[in-house]
Amino acid sequence: MAVGVIVAKTLLGMEKLAAARIKELCPEAKVQASPQGFAGLVLVEAPNEDELLKRINEEVVEVERAVKSIAECRADLREIASTAVEAVKGLIGPDETFAVRTTRRGRHGFTSIDVNVAVGALVKEATGASVNLDRPDKVVAIEIIGDRAYVALYPGSEEYRKLGPQKRPILRVLRRMSVVQLPYLGDEEATRTMGVRIGRAVQTFEVGELVIAIMGSVDAKQLRDFIDGVYEGIRTRYEIQRRVYGREVHKVPVLVQDLFQLVRERSGEVMIVFEPEGDYVGSMSERLRSLLLSGKRVNVLVGSREGIPKGVFRFASAVVDLCPGVTIATDFAASSAIIALASLLQPEVEGSESRRATNKE
Repeated sequence: MAVGVIVAKTLLGMEKLAAARIKELCPEAKVQASPQGFAGLVLVEAPNEDELLKRINEEVVEVERAVKSIAECRADLREIASTAVEAVKGLIGPDETFAVRTTRRGRHGFTSIDVNVAVGALVKEATGASVNLDRPDKVVAIEIIGDRAYVALYPGSEEYRKLGPQKRPILRVLRRMSVVQLPYLGDEEATRTMGVRIGRAVQTFEVGELVIAIMGSVDAKQLRDFIDGVYEGIRTRYEIQRRVYGREVHKVPVLVQDLFQLVRERSGEVMIVFEPEGDYVGSMSERLRSLLLSGKRVNVLVGSREGIPKGVFRFASAVVDLCPGVTIATDFAASSAIIALASLLQPEVEGSESRRATNKE
């Protein structure tokens, strides 16, 4: 392969479609789908690779990212490091930051982390630039494909991030939330299924607790089916979170309490009822934001087949209508409410982070 090869990454199974589309854009290009049997990859050689690279990124939706190599070598750790540092000299300034991202395909006597460390140390020494793994100005990409390695360089601004400078996690606020959910009761299958969906929803947001709020006497078997479903939903989502998150995960505890006793017991706490009789959430943004940032436990009350009784409204800090004219399905009610409140909080979270950074300076 010549220097200047385009490395295009695709979803698994989309390699041939992407390759065909690239061939349409440049019939004279040499295109390999799944080179050496590695899935999710297309290699491209073309006379005018810069123009083709631009068109691939703009027009080939099956490609998730395409980069052009600026150097190539054997898949040997020392050779990769020395080749990469020579390739990026003059392209990364001393006042810039960088990160090394390595994708390794095949069997080697080193890991991707080994490559990141080796290349990063040499690049830092040669350029005087600083390492920034979260939001680098430049990214040194090392694509290892079998016995060959390709070096690419692209702006860090091209990377998609779950968290960026304008987004901050709000788990601390979510952890103060108590979701008070009226149970969905009915036939066994529907009741359990609804419980699973609600359990997964509250665990997704890792709220402080879920309270299953009953009113008066209820059918014990139906309530048991619902609770079993809730626990199953929490468990399955929690297991996924533990596997994929790089942090400790909060498992949502579940309580059962009579709704009216809960309202009496938690008098003086923040209590937000979500029912169509309330005011539109957009018209209450400032009020809701102040309630959420009060430091108190935030009780989020959502109904089921039956709505929250209107007598509870008198004790509520706010009664909110999420979507005027639309009835939110029971399995979406809690998650819709949490997302609505979280979206109101984000500007405040960003502002507090900015103030914290300013104070440090």
